[in-house]
Amino acid sequence: MTEEKKKVVIIGGGIAGLTAAFYLQKIINDKKLPLEIKLIEASQRLGGKIQTVIRDGFTIERGPDSFLARKTSMIRLAKEVGMEEQLVSNSTGTSYVLVNDKLYSMPGGSIMGIPTEIGPFITTGLFSIPGKLRAAADFILPKSVGNTDQSLGEFFRRRLGDEVVENLIEPLLSGIYAGDIDQMSLMSTFPQFYEVEQKYRSLILGMKKTTPVKPKTQQPAEKKKGAFLTFKSGLQSFAEGIEAKLDPHSILKGHRVDKITKTNNHYELYLNNGETMIADCIVAATPHKITQSMFSDYRFFDPFKSVPSTSVATVALAFPEEAIKNDIDGTGFVVSRNGDYSITACTWTHKKWAHSTPKGKVLLRCYVGRAGDETIVDLSDDRIIQIVLDDLGRTMDIRIQPEFAVVSRWKDSMPQYTVGHKQRLETIRKHIKSELPGVFLASASFGGVGLPDCIDQGEEAVKGVLEYLNVKE
Repeated sequence: MTEEKKKVVIIGGGIAGLTAAFYLQKIINDKKLPLEIKLIEASQRLGGKIQTVIRDGFTIERGPDSFLARKTSMIRLAKEVGMEEQLVSNSTGTSYVLVNDKLYSMPGGSIMGIPTEIGPFITTGLFSIPGKLRAAADFILPKSVGNTDQSLGEFFRRRLGDEVVENLIEPLLSGIYAGDIDQMSLMSTFPQFYEVEQKYRSLILGMKKTTPVKPKTQQPAEKKKGAFLTFKSGLQSFAEGIEAKLDPHSILKGHRVDKITKTNNHYELYLNNGETMIADCIVAATPHKITQSMFSDYRFFDPFKSVPSTSVATVALAFPEEAIKNDIDGTGFVVSRNGDYSITACTWTHKKWAHSTPKGKVLLRCYVGRAGDETIVDLSDDRIIQIVLDDLGRTMDIRIQPEFAVVSRWKDSMPQYTVGHKQRLETIRKHIKSELPGVFLASASFGGVGLPDCIDQGEEAVKGVLEYLNVKE
């Protein structure tokens, strides 16, 4: 008599859901396990925010454009999928901060805006003398008392002062989370800074001691390796590569899960087409508000209702080389909130990713929208493009229209890890474990917004599924 197969349903076909489906299927096939999986995606495509446009020889990312090479889970997955040879590092170059209509190079030795080398910090024009003196107070200030959560803004302002925060740290951190640093959780985003402060008291001295020493000599032929990786064929090719490895019968696109209830020892999933699906285990790889909506019968998910998400947009602009009158030796800049600019950052994609742009052309990728300043995302394409061009005209002296532009809107796409996020999530997961065993959460809303962070969560969900179903890997 054959053993009845247990069914695992993965909801959400972004990178976290794809990862969970891939590794579960691999283990099922390798171990001949009595499990079957179903990946449900509401849209007609998999990959979530990973979307690539290939046009006229340009490779344009609509969503994320790369990932940190030091976070190795994505490299490992690329090897599993057979796409390791497609990986390419970014070209390195100077990065800038736009403050009061002027581009300042990032001070050497700064890590997320925290100085580890005194010389570049003293000589930079980014800060006034009073601002530099205020930052120096970090050397004598006591460490934080207690281990309760606090906002990034509160933590960094206390240590380094408003000017360093607003002209350097805030533009950098907002570029990652598109959030308000005075609301964002320190413990859920950069707990390592708190740990450094607790151990060394001074954040500057602590970062200096914990930062690896650069080699004193370097051969002329050596080229500094970039910290980021992407795929020559675009990130979307990676999502498509994972999908190609999955059993097509295990994928259900164009279907939305409206509601989930627990009945005895299994779960009933009610789909938007009126069908009901039964599952023994669920991986909810969905944004927090969708997760709450699916599990609306369970009040302990309600805190997700009040967790904000920011809307952003990216604007990719293709030009001939001669369009850039005021070219700068670097790979891009971030923008201080103190300036009168709508863009929050600009990447010179043609310099950062050589494979992305045909010879004789340039590709600029600008970002608009952040916490408290999201209305621009709702404007028409033409209006957004003109606003971005006006800003670029002031910084790079661009006076012509682009050959083409690609505007990508991401409504409510950036989850905000507000103060208390970690504790909130721990409480919800405790309720899930006791009241909805066999349900696991994995998405950018929960344990990190970067692609490798989502992959890590997908892998962790697979471990949870196998443990719950008492299956040994």
